[in-house]
Amino acid sequence: MTRPAALVVDDEPDLCELLAITLERMQVEAVTCGDVASARSALSSRDYQLCLTDMRLPDGDGLELVEWMQEQGLATPVAVITAHGNVETAVRALKVGAFDFITKPLDLQALRKLVTTALKLPAANGSDQAQPARLLGESQPIENLRQTIDKVARSQAPVHITGESGTGKELVARMIHGQGARADGPFVAVNCGAIPGELMESEFFGHRKGSFTGAVADKTGLFQSAEGGTLFMDEIAELPLPMQVKLLRVIQEKSVRAVGATSEDAVDVRILSATHRDLRSMVANGQFREDLYYRVNVIELQVPPLRNRGDDVDILAAHTLARLAATQDRTAPNLTSRARDKLRRYQFPGNVRELENILERALALASGAEIDSEDILIQEQPAQTESAGEPLGDQLDDVARDAIQAALEECRYNKTQAARRLGITLRALRYRMEKLGMS
Repeated sequence: MTRPAALVVDDEPDLCELLAITLERMQVEAVTCGDVASARSALSSRDYQLCLTDMRLPDGDGLELVEWMQEQGLATPVAVITAHGNVETAVRALKVGAFDFITKPLDLQALRKLVTTALKLPAANGSDQAQPARLLGESQPIENLRQTIDKVARSQAPVHITGESGTGKELVARMIHGQGARADGPFVAVNCGAIPGELMESEFFGHRKGSFTGAVADKTGLFQSAEGGTLFMDEIAELPLPMQVKLLRVIQEKSVRAVGATSEDAVDVRILSATHRDLRSMVANGQFREDLYYRVNVIELQVPPLRNRGDDVDILAAHTLARLAATQDRTAPNLTSRARDKLRRYQFPGNVRELENILERALALASGAEIDSEDILIQEQPAQTESAGEPLGDQLDDVARDAIQAALEECRYNKTQAARRLGITLRALRYRMEKLGMS
């Protein structure tokens, strides 16, 4: 069986030797070079299953090499070696397409975990992994989303999933996990808004017996439970500020300290998060930490609402009816053309989750082999015409734009005074102006 190969790019001979010895002991062939030009030549001449590159190189930096690999369409996962504490550089590397990063001085245990994870990528080892999570639909927004999921699944970068309630954000998170190198590890999902504030630290990081009243035994936290896999934090916007500080430190240090423990434990977890709220505006209003925002939102992925997915409603409806009927051991009824038309006209404020609830009620009401429009219990909205005006979101943007413009003119374009007149912070004003395209 052919050994996997790794390219090590570093101009320090001692570090190259250390990395090569570590890789060889893992039965990985190590090829070394000392600059960007040599790395490009090596990557063009043969296939590698992993690339490790230092950030600082004699003729450029690691980011240039990562960007070049992306431009060439190379599937080789690349990890960047950064200086300890240089969080900004690590985030930049992930944004341009790096698989992961590791800091100096090298922690060999962390390095081995990184290498093992990278070699599990489907394209790296030639295997097909089971992907039980599926995203149904044939619309262009869903096809674009699938393509983005394929790309981000190959990285270890934190992904923040946005979208309205009921669009399927957890399904997207499960797909990212299932198509990535951590597919054989645990997928742990938690709704941040459902954990009482006083129990949050214990839930996330665990606790030791006797650390507080009621701690009658050791408890494993969510981070430890997700070791080697993925932790999906749904409704991350609901985290209180003190917990945001602790979460930021865990992400940066990749270690947790259980409540009542005297030492920290290293954790190897990929972070995925989601919310239906606007984190940018929460940052501007001081409700969400800006540094945490940039750590969890390295890659942002938006799930489209159902009303923007066209004929996907028919596909989802047929699939949902078949699944619901199977649980009741009955044949799935067909939707009549009138029923399908009624569903297509509906705007689905609750998205896919609401569609499932509507069809579950319809299935209970239908007595024969068909579901007709009378069985679809929804309040149909009138079709929107040109005279009905703009969508509500556009109308609100227009109102905000006019109010900001008026305040700026009254204050002779002094933004500080305009913000005070509007009753918002200067940061919030700048955010609103940027969002509305106001220079």
